[in-house]
Formats: sequence, C-alpha cells, structure tokens
Amino acid sequence: MKIKAFWRICVLICAVVFAACTPGSPPSSQQPAANGADPPTPTTAPDPTPAETPSTAAAETSTPAPEADAQPVPVWPDIVLVETLSGLRNPVDFAHARDGSGRVYVVEQIGLVQEFTDALQGESPFMDIRDRVTCCGEMGLLGIAFPADFSSSRTLYVNYTTTDPGRLHTRVSRFRLLPDAHQVDPDTEEILMEFHQPWRNHNGGQIAFGPDGYLWIGTGDGGSAADPQDNGQKGQSLLGKLLRIDVSAAAEVPYAIPEDNPFVGNDDFLDEIWAYGLRNPWRFSFDRATGDLYIADVGQNAWEEVNFQPADSLGGENYGWRIMEGLHCFNPSSGCPTAGLTMPVAEYDRISGLSITGGYVYRGQDHPALQGIYFFADYVTGNIWGLKQVDGVWESELLQDSAHSVSSFGEDEAGNLYLVDYRGKIYQIQAAGQN
Repeated sequence: MKIKAFWRICVLICAVVFAACTPGSPPSSQQPAANGADPPTPTTAPDPTPAETPSTAAAETSTPAPEADAQPVPVWPDIVLVETLSGLRNPVDFAHARDGSGRVYVVEQIGLVQEFTDALQGESPFMDIRDRVTCCGEMGLLGIAFPADFSSSRTLYVNYTTTDPGRLHTRVSRFRLLPDAHQVDPDTEEILMEFHQPWRNHNGGQIAFGPDGYLWIGTGDGGSAADPQDNGQKGQSLLGKLLRIDVSAAAEVPYAIPEDNPFVGNDDFLDEIWAYGLRNPWRFSFDRATGDLYIADVGQNAWEEVNFQPADSLGGENYGWRIMEGLHCFNPSSGCPTAGLTMPVAEYDRISGLSITGGYVYRGQDHPALQGIYFFADYVTGNIWGLKQVDGVWESELLQDSAHSVSSFGEDEAGNLYLVDYRGKIYQIQAAGQN
C-alpha cells in the first residue's frame, strides 16, 4: 500500500505540472495504478427541473408544508473481477461477432486480433495487419465491429492509424474472411474512409454498429492540447465528432449517408456527422435493451465526462468541447456561451482519475444486481464506477478501487460484461455473491 500511495502522489504531481501537454488517452502510456483513500464519487448533472421554492404564504401558515417526495436511493452492488483471458499484448478492444458461436475477439494495439472460443485462444491470430498499422502511444489498431450478418457476409470493420503511404491518418476499412478458413484475409481490405491526423494523439478509434444497422465512428479532435485547430466545433472537419454511415451501400461507393443524418443538406457541416464537440471519445456504446448511447470523453486538464444520448435523439448534439470541459468553461475560461450545448450527465476531477474509459450498460442474465448499470473506469487510477438514472436523476458510485489499467470494456453475446486491462488480461465483471 505504501508503494501504491507513492505512485498516487507521483501521478497527481505530474498531472498538475504537465496537464497542459498531457494527451490523457488510455493507451498513451503504462502508468502505475494510483490508488489509496477512496476518491470522491463523480459529479452527476443537476436535475434540469429543480423543485419550486415554497411561497411565502405557505411558509406563514401554521400547517407545515408537505415534504417533497424523497428521491429513491440506488442500491449499488459489490463487484468482483474474475480473470478470464491472459497472455495478450496491449489489448484495447473486446467484441463478439453476433453469430451465435460464443466466440469473442480481442484487439491488440500493434495490429492483431485474437479469437477465443470457451476461453481457448486460436492457434494463430484471427487478424494480422501489422504491416500497415502505425503503433503505439495513442495510435494503433483501435477498434473492431462485426455487422449483424457476419455469419453470412463474412465481413468485418476496423479502425486504425497508419502512415501508409505518407503522413499519419485514421483509416476505417472493411475486410473479408478467407474462403476456406475462419480467419481474415488481409488482402481483401476495402478502405471506406481515411482522414489526416495532425498530431499523434486523440485519435478516437471506437467503431460500432448501432441498433439502426449503421456504422458509428468516434473521432478525436486531432491532438496536441486544447484543440488548437478548434476541430471539435468545426463542421467541415471529421475530427472531434461522432460519425454515422451506411456500409450496406452498393459496391461502387465505399459507403452511403443515411438520409436522416442531422446535417444532410447543411453546407456548414459534413454529411457524415451525427454529433460534434468531442475531445477524444475513448469508447462509446449502445444500451442493447434501450438503444440509448453513452459516450466517455477524455478531458484536458481537469475534468473527465460521460455524455448520454437517448435512443430517440435526432442527432446534431454539440457536446461542448472546446468551449467546455465537462460542466465547466474551458475556452473562454469563464462566461462561456452554453446555449445549444448538451451537457454531460457525469464528470470527475483529477483527484479521481486522469483518463476516462467508457464501458457498457449491463444487460446479462447471470448477475441481476448489475442490471441497468453503466460501467466506466479510469485508465490511470483503476477506479471503476457505476452510473444509472433513477426517476430522471443521474446517480453514480465508486464500485471498486482497482489496480488495473482499464483500456476498454466489452460484452459477449450473452450480455456478460468484461474489463480489458492494457497489461494483457481480461476480467469478467460479476456481482459479489452471484458468481
């Protein structure tokens, strides 16, 4: 514990001194776990409709005013982490193929994807594109997504950084399996989208198929610090955005634009953009039961945040960066315009952590105590929180002060939830007493 406390002090001192130049994205460095005394619980957004103040007349009457209905208090579970997979090299993503096989896939940042069946690893990598991936730091093979028809189409999608053929850029590509093997053919790559990365950090990297069947892509603001190009707010840049494209288009075009994307026909914005104002969305996910979207966005100097988008959203949200960091003005540092911005539902400061990693809402069947809780963590401190909405009010709770470098989370097809440790192991999140 003395060593653990020493590292916490070191990390926090470094954060204060170097915050302005620290990128803060999960895979950027192998920082020691920094835990000690219980950190504060993340701040949740205030109720947008506060209770009315009782009138003066009511206060003067001899009959006491009735008390407002008390808000229900969430019951938070104790959790345990059960080691499931090991021997991995810098894992950064975890997925399943939605094909009924029970297989899971782990993305290794260097450019490999490993396949596991009943916790047994395949004899050779499921995918190997190390010859075109630029790694590491915040670069590398960063995300994988399987379409609903994977079992028949035998196609999948990845997001990675590359300097092939020249300067650094992000690439989103489609690959196909070999005709006679359950393994990706690297020569089948179809590049759907690529765009320049001005710096080597804040590359985003998450891709996922939404409940609507479209491919969603999270992009960082391009890097450096404080978004010097203001990409998060630029409608003519794909950086600092949440993108939404249709990859079921005819073969003659890489992808199509969904007709209901919010900026179609708006000359100020690119058609691919669904939402903007993001710094470095390090993992977003859809609640498989409701379709609601959760976005964890890595902060600059002071605040990490969780954004929420309800399933019935029509898109077009501006999540605020670089005008705001969390619930606080950033540029300008005070008196910033907030009209039209969508505020985060939770945030935490530099005492609790330095780099947020977004997770999933638990919808499995084996651990009812976890049902409906959105899990997220901090890569540096290892803190793991739960977040849920109760009667319109967001509540969060520290569930475990772990020693893990949480680079990602993942689900299997049954809805079981997993934590990805960048140091090479995968853990299943379980409710204590229900394992």
